[in-house]
Amino acid sequence: METLSPVSLCRHVRIPLSSRHPTEFIDVTDRVQGFITDAGVRVGVINIQTLHTTTGIVVNEHEPLLLGDFQTILEDAAPRDGRYRHDDLLARTVNLTEAERPNGHAHCRALFLPSSTCLNVFKGRLVLGQWQRVFFVELDGPREREISLLVFGEAWR
Repeated sequence: METLSPVSLCRHVRIPLSSRHPTEFIDVTDRVQGFITDAGVRVGVINIQTLHTTTGIVVNEHEPLLLGDFQTILEDAAPRDGRYRHDDLLARTVNLTEAERPNGHAHCRALFLPSSTCLNVFKGRLVLGQWQRVFFVELDGPREREISLLVFGEAWR
């Protein structure tokens, strides 16, 4: 009879996402779990990180009215039609692109959200509470985006 032994491993992937709305909560929980399963990690930690300065990563409940409340709070904190020096292309001199967008509001909203989260993996599954889901939060959409997933831990082989 063959005995299983733990093997340390580390896996990384970048996952593309497409947002459809200016502000959007995209549930990525199932994609994160799929990556963990494919990687074969039984016990470990996964870090989920956005690669953009006008987005966030949060863990919260997937309930439509609550997600609407979150959008309202973000709009109240940094209104889309507010005045932002970042949007003054006559004054701004750094980090400019040809397709520059007036998105000072999105950068300010991002201050309230983490750019990554680290979650436990046990028995090959994300450890989440009953209502918890992992969201990629778009603050300047619609856009093509990417998240980075890094899982490390032990597999049994």
